[in-house]
Amino acid sequence: MIPIRDSITSIHTPYVNYLMIAICSIVFLAQVGSGDNGQRIIEGFGMVPLRLTDPEAEAVMPIVRQVATPAGLMLEEQLRVLAPSAVNPWLTVLTCMFLHGGWMHFLGNMWFLYIFGDNVEDRFGHFGYLLLYLGTGIAAALSHWVTAMNSPIPTVGASGAIAGVMGAYALLYPHARVLSVLPIFVFLQTFVLPAPIFLGIWFAIQIFSGFASGAGSTGVAWWAHIGGFVAGAGLAMLVNLTSLGRTEATMVNRRQRF
Repeated sequence: MIPIRDSITSIHTPYVNYLMIAICSIVFLAQVGSGDNGQRIIEGFGMVPLRLTDPEAEAVMPIVRQVATPAGLMLEEQLRVLAPSAVNPWLTVLTCMFLHGGWMHFLGNMWFLYIFGDNVEDRFGHFGYLLLYLGTGIAAALSHWVTAMNSPIPTVGASGAIAGVMGAYALLYPHARVLSVLPIFVFLQTFVLPAPIFLGIWFAIQIFSGFASGAGSTGVAWWAHIGGFVAGAGLAMLVNLTSLGRTEATMVNRRQRF
């Protein structure tokens, strides 16, 4: 399911949300423009769980290449030592959330952040939202580390922080609705779902995928998504229990009809 828009308009300009999108965009363009398609940047600033577990260990990543043989092209697995970390390995739990692995990864993350981030920034305030974004991103990275402590594969992406934003949105806007599109073969089906259901389905997929795949054995850090979402929902619950959180009833005039 791809969200098109939600039914809540923001009151204030989401400066921090725009800033996060801008930083991720600049970093990604730097990756794309580098000679090795960003691989050295990913290895230097991405979070490698093994480096957190054992900073002295040499991170060696298997790479599958096509090799020409007399019998034709064959796949061969080779081992390659990763480029050294450009910063302290523990600092990569922060730097990794501004990197992305490809165009679809980048565009998908930025679109979800654009849809859900502005309203969460409304409720948390600019500085509070910055802390939420960075805090849930770090919580997501650590969640992945706990479940894949010896993985030599660099982890990159804003998905964990954005999962935190989505978890907060689900708690803060229980009556919001999300206009979504679902590609079915060559057809596009649009429909409207309550935000908690849309986000609940997304979260359920992450949990199912996390348990179905071995820890750190796939190309997606499912447990980072789960950890970020839970952290965001928990912080939103705290906001709702304090004077910082305005009740959604005071924002009813901002709802739109699809």
